[in-house]
Amino acid sequence: MKKILLAACILTFSLPVFSQQNADYAYSIGIRGFNYMQMPKILNQSNSDNYLKSYFNSVLLKFNDNLFSYRINGSYLKKDDQFFNNCENCELVKGQMKDYAFKLGFEKNFSYTAIQPYFALDLGYRSNKFTGTSMTVNPDKLAQYESVSGSVPGNNVNASKEGFTISPVLGIKFNPIKEISIFAESNLEFFYSYERQETITQDASNTRSLSKFHKGEYLINPVSVGIQIHLVNKN
Repeated sequence: MKKILLAACILTFSLPVFSQQNADYAYSIGIRGFNYMQMPKILNQSNSDNYLKSYFNSVLLKFNDNLFSYRINGSYLKKDDQFFNNCENCELVKGQMKDYAFKLGFEKNFSYTAIQPYFALDLGYRSNKFTGTSMTVNPDKLAQYESVSGSVPGNNVNASKEGFTISPVLGIKFNPIKEISIFAESNLEFFYSYERQETITQDASNTRSLSKFHKGEYLINPVSVGIQIHLVNKN
């Protein structure tokens, strides 16, 4: 009986110390310092598993409730890129990619101890745009162009995707002190977009080709790591 009473006293003492680590604060602001993520496919990109690393390009604002936290996410990325189009022996495409997203969602903690696993769901809008040039790298085509005109014409390329996203998220937070959380997340993003592809040949004819269609794709974002600061104590 004494052991049961002792255990109950320890448990009663422990709960106020570790529970509600960051639910005591009205809202939190955060930044993702590192992201390793899969980008939307551009044109007929041959390496469809196109992953890249980015740093400090995403911010997070959370409103904390007793049961859920409501999340607002924003991100922006501008990066030079190059890839093979259609196949590795077809075209080489070089240019600049701009990607930004805005998402709203909720987050639910599985516990309120110093280490907190959680689940989240984000819904939002994403835009991915690429501007650049493409050039054939096919040896047969190169020889054909050089024998006819002595030069190889390239293409101006503009490709864009705009649409909505749904992202289930699994994450874990560590609270070294009550006011700060260090977190890591992983998510699977479904991106349904309106896609527009335009190419213009860089020769005397300036032939223009335009394609429009809708497309859905799954993007795996293995890890993002960041820090949150909790503000305005509710008490």
